[in-house]
Amino acid sequence: MNTQIPSHGPHGTGEFVLNQTMLRVRDPVASIAFYSDVLGMTLLRRFDFPEMKFSLYFMAYLTSEDGMPPDDDHGAAEFIFSQKGTLELTHNWGTEADPQAAYHNGNTDPRGFGHIGITVPDVYAACERFDAMGVEFVKRPDDGKMKGLAFIKDPDGYWIEILSAKGLANLIAPL
Repeated sequence: MNTQIPSHGPHGTGEFVLNQTMLRVRDPVASIAFYSDVLGMTLLRRFDFPEMKFSLYFMAYLTSEDGMPPDDDHGAAEFIFSQKGTLELTHNWGTEADPQAAYHNGNTDPRGFGHIGITVPDVYAACERFDAMGVEFVKRPDDGKMKGLAFIKDPDGYWIEILSAKGLANLIAPL
C-alpha cells in the first residue's frame, strides 16, 4: 500500500506543532518519578489552579540546545507551549488519597486512547533496565507476533510503547 501523503498541510497550518498529550494521574509524585526516573523525561514546570483544585505538570525530553524554561510563570508557559511532544500530567487534587480513583487507559472496552510511544536506541537494553526497576510490562520485546517492541505501564496503567526507529521500520516495511 503506497498512500500519497501531502508535503504540507492546508494553507495556514504550516507552523502548527503537536505540543502535548495530556494524561490524568492519580498520584503526581509517583507519576513524576516514573516519567523522570524510569523514562528520563525532565519536569519542565508545575502550574497550580487552587480555585479549580488541580495541577498541571509538564514533562519533556530536552536537549542542551533547548535549555530550560524561564523562572517566571509567563515565560515558562510560553516556552512549554512552543515545545514539540510534551507530556501534560493533570492531577485533580485529592485523587492520591482516594482508593476509588482510577482512570481508564483506553485499552479495555470501551476502547479509545491506546498508548504513547517512546523511541529508544535499544529496546532490549531498555527493557532490561525496566525489569531491574520493577516496571510492569504489558508486552515484552519477544512476546506476540511483533518482535522487538515492548509495552510497559505507568503508575496509572497507561500503556507506553517502547520502540526503536530502525526496529519498528523493519517490522512495518521490511527491506
